[in-house]
Amino acid sequence: MLYKINNGCIRYNAQTIIDNINIEIKDAEKIAIIGNNGCGKTSLLKLISNEIGLSKRDSDEDIYIEKYGKISIGYLKQISDHALSCTLQDEIDHIYEPMVQMIENMDRLVEQMERDPSEETIMRYSVLQEEFFRLGGYDYANDLDYILSNLGFTSADYKKKICEFSGGERTKIELAKVILSKPDIMLLDEPTNHLDQDMTEWLENYISHYDKAAIIVSHDRMFLDKVADKIYEIEHKTVKEYKGNYTDFVRQKKKNYEIQLKMYEEQQKQIERLKDIAERFKHIPSKSAMAKAKLKYIERMEKIERPRKDDLSTFYTNLAPAKKSGKEVFRAEKLNVGYDSNFFEISFVVEKGQKIACIGKNGVGKSTLLKTMMGLVKPVSGTFQWGNNADVGYFDQHAANVGSERTVLDEFWNEYPKLSQNEVRSYLGAFLFRQDEVYKNVKDLSGGERARLNLAKIFKRKPNVLLLDEPTNHMDLLGKETLENMLAQFTGTVVFVTHDRYFVKKIATALLIFNEDGVTYFKGSYDEYKEKVKNA
Repeated sequence: MLYKINNGCIRYNAQTIIDNINIEIKDAEKIAIIGNNGCGKTSLLKLISNEIGLSKRDSDEDIYIEKYGKISIGYLKQISDHALSCTLQDEIDHIYEPMVQMIENMDRLVEQMERDPSEETIMRYSVLQEEFFRLGGYDYANDLDYILSNLGFTSADYKKKICEFSGGERTKIELAKVILSKPDIMLLDEPTNHLDQDMTEWLENYISHYDKAAIIVSHDRMFLDKVADKIYEIEHKTVKEYKGNYTDFVRQKKKNYEIQLKMYEEQQKQIERLKDIAERFKHIPSKSAMAKAKLKYIERMEKIERPRKDDLSTFYTNLAPAKKSGKEVFRAEKLNVGYDSNFFEISFVVEKGQKIACIGKNGVGKSTLLKTMMGLVKPVSGTFQWGNNADVGYFDQHAANVGSERTVLDEFWNEYPKLSQNEVRSYLGAFLFRQDEVYKNVKDLSGGERARLNLAKIFKRKPNVLLLDEPTNHMDLLGKETLENMLAQFTGTVVFVTHDRYFVKKIATALLIFNEDGVTYFKGSYDEYKEKVKNA
């Protein structure tokens, strides 16, 4: 046993997020935490990482966190703060700083032994060398190359500044730092969001064989099937444990629901039968005692609760554009996109009503193309032009990750100051920010909640063109399906970046395929593209 929470509670601004938290983390256990966005998954990780503490409860129960020994915890957050002027090498060196310090100390002791080979100096060196070996010091250079190469980094990337990496690459840097630190408990919040298929499969294998504990928050069902041996589901502000992987969880939850529903219905029938007997005989003197006994029996009966159904709450809005665009929405002619010498050339036309998916590995320019289309990055050369009446709404994966000190209410109201408070609250309610949730600070929102808030701000304008950079990265499955349906029915135009193949398959009518050799335009669905590749 490494770690235990007993009868814990998490509250924000007097609002209970999760109650009655009882979890245990054992050596080498692989645990998945699942639930809808905003249910408290990230808050639970923050509690385990000691970023927040247990909230007080009015209870006689023992409420505590117990740690067994001095344990190290590594935490991959959905939203990470980077020193953008640092290089990748600087970030990695910080992880290995204790190791480097030990090497320097051993070197000093070697010099000291050459001058004074005393028993005390030799003993100090032996103890330090043994600790260095225990921490894997002799393997850290190989570990570094192995981890970074499998996450898509080359030796040339070591000298690049963090600001030069894409959002997905920055997340992978944070993932590499957590893995390389080899913590006793690894906390991974949406680790596959920016990984391509090969990298995801590598990470599945790495975590499965990791000899310490890992706790994963993810909406990738296949990933959870491969790595998890225990599931904690957060629903209706409670945490429930299930043994096995995600498929086992689905099966167990369905079975438990059916069993509890059957027991509840049978008990309700028994209660109705006893009430009927008591009602029929309560006025008969010789039977009234028996009637009262039946009612007393009902009172003493331990009641079985009707099982709750899954929480299917989701956001909604009318996404119909406020005005129509022209037939030709966007045109690029020999447009060279990128930074300095690292760029690609592309020529393409976006027509009204198209849903164009930008697909490919991280760092090949997908997000940069959207930034160029928005005028946020100057093209190296070539031209582009928006068509008549093009009204663009832009979802930036980085901006969606920025947490302000404002409340949700003020953040939205600042964007639309002419609306009344009732109008603002009504609109936010449609995006699941209801009652006191509008008073939460944006910086305290989960990644999925921040994405929802930014989409609310964009959709309120009713644009006829949407540029979406990884809009579903932190969304739960229900949120992804909701956005898929909204965009599929949207009569405007969409250009979007995503790694979610199902999302592409559901929405895209054309593709921009990015790779190291450039960009290829394909007019047709994802299935048609895969069929063409298969038959090529």
